[in-house]
Amino acid sequence: MRCSLLVLLFAALMLAACADAPDDADDYGDAMSREHADDTPTPTALSTPLENADIVTEDVTYATIDGESVTGYLARPDTADGTLPGLIVIHEWWGLNDNIRTMAERLAAEGYVALAVDLYRGDVAEAPDQARTLMSSAMDRQDALTSNLTQAYEYLMLQQNVDEVGSIGWCFGGGWSLRTALALPDQLDAAVIYYGQLITDPDQLAALDMPVLGIFGAEDESIPLDQVREFGDTLDSLGTDVTIEIYEGAGHAFANPSGERYVPDAAEDAWQTTLSFLDRTLRGDDSDSM
Repeated sequence: MRCSLLVLLFAALMLAACADAPDDADDYGDAMSREHADDTPTPTALSTPLENADIVTEDVTYATIDGESVTGYLARPDTADGTLPGLIVIHEWWGLNDNIRTMAERLAAEGYVALAVDLYRGDVAEAPDQARTLMSSAMDRQDALTSNLTQAYEYLMLQQNVDEVGSIGWCFGGGWSLRTALALPDQLDAAVIYYGQLITDPDQLAALDMPVLGIFGAEDESIPLDQVREFGDTLDSLGTDVTIEIYEGAGHAFANPSGERYVPDAAEDAWQTTLSFLDRTLRGDDSDSM
Protein backbone atom coordinates (compact mmCIF):
# COMPACT_ATOMS: atom_id res chain seq x y z
CA MET A 1 0.00 0.00 0.00
CA ARG A 2 2.85 2.37 0.80
CA CYS A 3 4.34 1.80 -2.67
CA SER A 4 0.94 2.48 -4.26
CA LEU A 5 0.59 5.76 -2.36
CA LEU A 6 4.07 6.83 -3.37
CA VAL A 7 3.26 6.14 -7.03
CA LEU A 8 0.14 8.29 -6.77
CA LEU A 9 2.01 11.11 -5.05
CA PHE A 10 4.76 11.09 -7.68
CA ALA A 11 2.16 11.02 -10.44
CA ALA A 12 0.36 13.98 -8.95
CA LEU A 13 3.55 16.01 -8.73
CA MET A 14 4.56 15.15 -12.30
CA LEU A 15 1.16 15.94 -13.81
CA ALA A 16 0.75 19.17 -11.88
CA ALA A 17 4.20 20.26 -13.05
CA CYS A 18 3.51 19.67 -16.73
CA ALA A 19 -0.23 20.26 -17.08
CA ASP A 20 0.08 24.00 -17.63
CA ALA A 21 3.12 23.74 -19.89
CA PRO A 22 1.32 24.23 -23.27
CA ASP A 23 -0.44 27.38 -24.40
CA ASP A 24 -2.39 29.40 -21.86
CA ALA A 25 -5.57 27.63 -20.77
CA ASP A 26 -7.69 30.63 -21.76
CA ASP A 27 -6.22 30.58 -25.26
CA TYR A 28 -6.97 26.86 -25.54
CA GLY A 29 -10.51 27.46 -24.29
CA ASP A 30 -10.97 30.17 -26.92
CA ALA A 31 -9.71 27.81 -29.61
CA MET A 32 -12.11 25.07 -28.51
CA SER A 33 -14.99 27.53 -28.47
CA ARG A 34 -14.22 28.52 -32.06
CA GLU A 35 -13.96 24.90 -33.18
CA HIS A 36 -17.29 23.97 -31.57
CA ALA A 37 -19.15 27.25 -32.13
CA ASP A 38 -21.92 25.60 -34.18
CA ASP A 39 -21.61 22.15 -32.63
CA THR A 40 -24.00 20.23 -30.41
CA PRO A 41 -23.58 16.68 -29.05
CA THR A 42 -26.63 15.21 -30.80
CA PRO A 43 -27.01 11.44 -30.20
CA THR A 44 -26.88 9.20 -33.27
CA ALA A 45 -26.96 5.44 -33.76
CA LEU A 46 -23.18 5.43 -33.46
CA SER A 47 -23.12 7.42 -30.22
CA THR A 48 -25.79 5.71 -28.15
CA PRO A 49 -25.15 2.72 -25.86
CA LEU A 50 -24.81 -0.62 -27.64
CA GLU A 51 -27.54 -3.22 -27.57
CA ASN A 52 -27.09 -7.00 -27.55
CA ALA A 53 -23.32 -6.71 -27.22
CA ASP A 54 -21.55 -9.44 -25.26
CA ILE A 55 -20.50 -6.99 -22.56
CA VAL A 56 -21.56 -5.91 -19.08
CA THR A 57 -21.70 -2.31 -17.93
CA GLU A 58 -22.17 -0.53 -14.62
CA ASP A 59 -21.58 2.75 -12.86
CA VAL A 60 -18.69 2.34 -10.42
CA THR A 61 -16.99 4.43 -7.76
CA TYR A 62 -13.33 4.47 -8.70
CA ALA A 63 -11.92 7.51 -6.88
CA THR A 64 -12.39 9.90 -3.99
CA ILE A 65 -11.58 13.59 -4.48
CA ASP A 66 -11.76 16.03 -1.56
CA GLY A 67 -13.87 13.54 0.36
CA GLU A 68 -16.38 13.07 -2.47
CA SER A 69 -16.80 9.85 -4.44
CA VAL A 70 -16.23 9.91 -8.19
CA THR A 71 -18.44 7.74 -10.39
CA GLY A 72 -17.36 6.42 -13.76
CA TYR A 73 -18.78 4.07 -16.35
CA LEU A 74 -17.25 0.60 -16.56
CA ALA A 75 -17.66 -1.69 -19.56
CA ARG A 76 -16.07 -5.12 -19.87
CA PRO A 77 -16.58 -8.36 -21.80
CA ASP A 78 -19.34 -10.52 -20.34
CA THR A 79 -17.25 -13.69 -20.44
CA ALA A 80 -13.51 -13.90 -20.87
CA ASP A 81 -10.75 -16.34 -20.05
CA GLY A 82 -7.72 -15.05 -18.21
CA THR A 83 -6.69 -11.51 -17.36
CA LEU A 84 -7.73 -8.67 -19.65
CA PRO A 85 -6.03 -5.38 -20.51
CA GLY A 86 -7.63 -2.18 -19.22
CA LEU A 87 -8.19 1.30 -20.62
CA ILE A 88 -8.72 4.68 -18.99
CA VAL A 89 -11.25 6.37 -21.30
CA ILE A 90 -11.20 10.17 -21.06
CA HIS A 91 -14.12 12.27 -22.29
CA GLU A 92 -14.18 15.30 -24.57
CA TRP A 93 -14.98 18.80 -23.40
CA TRP A 94 -18.67 17.82 -23.37
CA GLY A 95 -18.18 15.51 -20.38
CA LEU A 96 -19.05 11.88 -19.72
CA ASN A 97 -22.03 11.61 -22.06
CA ASP A 98 -23.58 8.76 -24.06
CA ASN A 99 -21.02 9.13 -26.83
CA ILE A 100 -18.16 8.38 -24.43
CA ARG A 101 -20.13 5.57 -22.77
CA THR A 102 -20.57 4.07 -26.22
CA MET A 103 -16.84 4.35 -26.90
CA ALA A 104 -16.17 2.47 -23.66
CA GLU A 105 -18.66 -0.19 -24.73
CA ARG A 106 -17.06 -0.51 -28.17
CA LEU A 107 -13.68 -1.00 -26.52
CA ALA A 108 -15.16 -3.59 -24.17
CA ALA A 109 -16.59 -5.43 -27.18
CA GLU A 110 -13.00 -5.63 -28.45
CA GLY A 111 -11.87 -7.34 -25.23
CA TYR A 112 -10.83 -4.46 -22.96
CA VAL A 113 -11.91 -3.47 -19.47
CA ALA A 114 -12.81 0.15 -20.23
CA LEU A 115 -13.30 2.70 -17.47
CA ALA A 116 -14.79 5.99 -18.69
CA VAL A 117 -13.74 8.55 -16.10
CA ASP A 118 -15.55 11.71 -15.07
CA LEU A 119 -13.43 14.86 -14.78
CA TYR A 120 -16.43 17.21 -14.53
CA ARG A 121 -17.87 16.12 -11.17
CA GLY A 122 -21.02 14.72 -12.71
CA ASP A 123 -21.81 17.62 -15.05
CA VAL A 124 -22.36 17.17 -18.79
CA ALA A 125 -22.56 19.98 -21.35
CA GLU A 126 -25.22 20.26 -24.03
CA ALA A 127 -23.99 23.50 -25.63
CA PRO A 128 -20.55 24.99 -26.42
CA ASP A 129 -20.73 27.78 -23.85
CA GLN A 130 -21.55 25.29 -21.10
CA ALA A 131 -18.72 23.02 -22.23
CA ARG A 132 -16.30 25.96 -22.15
CA THR A 133 -17.32 26.72 -18.57
CA LEU A 134 -16.94 23.10 -17.46
CA MET A 135 -13.58 22.70 -19.15
CA SER A 136 -12.22 25.94 -17.68
CA SER A 137 -13.39 24.89 -14.22
CA ALA A 138 -11.69 21.52 -14.64
CA MET A 139 -8.44 23.12 -15.76
CA ASP A 140 -8.49 25.19 -12.58
CA ARG A 141 -8.51 21.92 -10.60
CA GLN A 142 -5.59 20.18 -12.23
CA ASP A 143 -4.44 18.57 -9.00
CA ALA A 144 -7.90 17.02 -8.61
CA LEU A 145 -7.85 15.79 -12.21
CA THR A 146 -4.43 14.29 -11.57
CA SER A 147 -5.70 12.40 -8.56
CA ASN A 148 -8.80 11.35 -10.49
CA LEU A 149 -6.78 9.75 -13.29
CA THR A 150 -4.17 8.10 -11.12
CA GLN A 151 -6.90 6.61 -8.97
CA ALA A 152 -8.55 5.32 -12.16
CA TYR A 153 -5.30 3.51 -12.93
CA GLU A 154 -5.21 2.04 -9.43
CA TYR A 155 -8.84 0.97 -9.71
CA LEU A 156 -8.22 -0.94 -12.94
CA MET A 157 -5.09 -2.60 -11.59
CA LEU A 158 -6.32 -3.46 -8.09
CA GLN A 159 -10.10 -3.77 -8.40
CA GLN A 160 -10.45 -5.08 -11.95
CA ASN A 161 -7.18 -7.06 -11.91
CA VAL A 162 -6.11 -6.05 -15.40
CA ASP A 163 -2.59 -6.89 -16.53
CA GLU A 164 -1.89 -3.86 -18.74
CA VAL A 165 -3.37 -0.36 -18.76
CA GLY A 166 -3.56 2.19 -21.56
CA SER A 167 -5.21 5.59 -21.83
CA ILE A 168 -7.34 6.99 -24.63
CA GLY A 169 -9.03 10.36 -24.91
CA TRP A 170 -10.57 12.77 -27.39
CA CYS A 171 -10.32 16.58 -27.54
CA PHE A 172 -9.95 17.77 -23.92
CA GLY A 173 -9.54 14.09 -23.03
CA GLY A 174 -6.82 13.64 -25.64
CA GLY A 175 -4.68 16.20 -23.87
CA TRP A 176 -5.30 14.46 -20.57
CA SER A 177 -4.42 11.11 -22.09
CA LEU A 178 -0.97 12.56 -22.75
CA ARG A 179 -0.82 14.02 -19.25
CA THR A 180 -1.81 10.66 -17.78
CA ALA A 181 1.12 9.11 -19.62
CA LEU A 182 3.45 11.79 -18.27
CA ALA A 183 2.12 11.23 -14.77
CA LEU A 184 2.55 7.44 -14.96
CA PRO A 185 5.59 7.09 -17.22
CA ASP A 186 6.66 3.73 -15.81
CA GLN A 187 3.19 2.33 -15.18
CA LEU A 188 1.05 3.13 -18.22
CA ASP A 189 1.53 0.72 -21.13
CA ALA A 190 0.10 2.75 -24.04
CA ALA A 191 -1.41 6.16 -24.75
CA VAL A 192 -3.82 7.19 -27.51
CA ILE A 193 -4.35 10.90 -28.18
CA TYR A 194 -7.19 12.03 -30.41
CA TYR A 195 -6.62 15.70 -31.38
CA GLY A 196 -5.64 16.69 -27.83
CA GLN A 197 -3.57 19.61 -26.57
CA LEU A 198 0.11 18.69 -26.84
CA ILE A 199 3.35 19.15 -24.96
CA THR A 200 6.49 19.37 -27.10
CA ASP A 201 9.18 20.05 -24.49
CA PRO A 202 11.80 17.26 -24.86
CA ASP A 203 12.70 17.38 -21.18
CA GLN A 204 9.13 16.51 -20.24
CA LEU A 205 8.51 14.02 -23.04
CA ALA A 206 11.73 12.15 -22.22
CA ALA A 207 9.92 10.60 -19.25
CA LEU A 208 7.56 8.61 -21.49
CA ASP A 209 8.25 4.89 -21.52
CA MET A 210 5.28 3.59 -23.48
CA PRO A 211 4.10 3.56 -27.11
CA VAL A 212 2.10 6.62 -28.17
CA LEU A 213 -0.49 6.97 -30.94
CA GLY A 214 -1.58 10.44 -32.03
CA ILE A 215 -4.66 10.96 -34.25
CA PHE A 216 -5.17 14.42 -35.77
CA GLY A 217 -7.12 16.22 -38.47
CA ALA A 218 -5.27 18.28 -41.05
CA GLU A 219 -7.96 20.99 -40.85
CA ASP A 220 -7.89 21.27 -37.05
CA GLU A 221 -7.17 24.93 -36.29
CA SER A 222 -6.89 24.36 -32.53
CA ILE A 223 -4.03 21.84 -32.76
CA PRO A 224 -1.62 23.28 -35.38
CA LEU A 225 0.01 20.76 -37.68
CA ASP A 226 3.47 22.19 -37.05
CA GLN A 227 2.95 21.43 -33.34
CA VAL A 228 1.74 17.92 -34.17
CA ARG A 229 4.82 17.28 -36.29
CA GLU A 230 7.10 18.73 -33.63
CA PHE A 231 5.50 16.45 -31.07
CA GLY A 232 6.04 13.39 -33.25
CA ASP A 233 9.58 14.35 -34.23
CA THR A 234 10.55 15.02 -30.62
CA LEU A 235 9.26 11.66 -29.44
CA ASP A 236 10.98 9.95 -32.36
CA SER A 237 14.29 11.64 -31.53
CA LEU A 238 13.90 10.43 -27.93
CA GLY A 239 13.52 6.86 -29.10
CA THR A 240 9.84 6.63 -28.16
CA ASP A 241 7.59 4.21 -30.04
CA VAL A 242 5.35 6.85 -31.63
CA THR A 243 2.83 6.79 -34.47
CA ILE A 244 1.25 9.99 -35.77
CA GLU A 245 -1.71 9.82 -38.15
CA ILE A 246 -2.95 13.02 -39.83
CA TYR A 247 -6.22 12.85 -41.78
CA GLU A 248 -6.65 15.18 -44.74
CA GLY A 249 -10.02 16.83 -45.02
CA ALA A 250 -10.77 16.27 -41.34
CA GLY A 251 -10.92 18.88 -38.62
CA HIS A 252 -11.19 18.87 -34.86
CA ALA A 253 -13.55 16.23 -33.37
CA PHE A 254 -13.81 14.41 -36.71
CA ALA A 255 -14.18 11.07 -34.90
CA ASN A 256 -17.20 12.13 -32.82
CA PRO A 257 -20.36 10.75 -34.47
CA SER A 258 -22.56 12.89 -32.20
CA GLY A 259 -21.06 16.17 -33.44
CA GLU A 260 -21.33 18.32 -36.53
CA ARG A 261 -17.72 17.69 -37.57
CA TYR A 262 -17.92 13.92 -37.99
CA VAL A 263 -16.01 12.52 -40.98
CA PRO A 264 -17.07 8.86 -41.32
CA ASP A 265 -14.24 7.53 -43.50
CA ALA A 266 -11.50 9.19 -41.46
CA ALA A 267 -13.17 8.17 -38.19
CA GLU A 268 -13.42 4.52 -39.24
CA ASP A 269 -9.82 4.41 -40.41
CA ALA A 270 -8.68 6.05 -37.16
CA TRP A 271 -10.69 3.50 -35.15
CA GLN A 272 -9.11 0.55 -36.94
CA THR A 273 -5.68 2.14 -36.49
CA THR A 274 -6.44 2.55 -32.79
CA LEU A 275 -7.52 -1.08 -32.39
CA SER A 276 -4.39 -2.33 -34.15
CA PHE A 277 -2.23 -0.13 -31.93
CA LEU A 278 -3.94 -1.35 -28.75
CA ASP A 279 -3.69 -4.98 -29.84
CA ARG A 280 0.02 -4.56 -30.41
CA THR A 281 0.81 -2.62 -27.26
CA LEU A 282 -1.56 -4.11 -24.70
CA ARG A 283 -1.84 -7.65 -26.02
CA GLY A 284 1.48 -8.07 -27.77
CA ASP A 285 -0.25 -8.92 -31.06
CA ASP A 286 1.98 -7.87 -33.95
CA SER A 287 -0.17 -9.43 -36.64
CA ASP A 288 -1.99 -6.17 -37.31
CA SER A 289 0.76 -3.80 -36.24
CA MET A 290 1.23 -0.64 -38.26
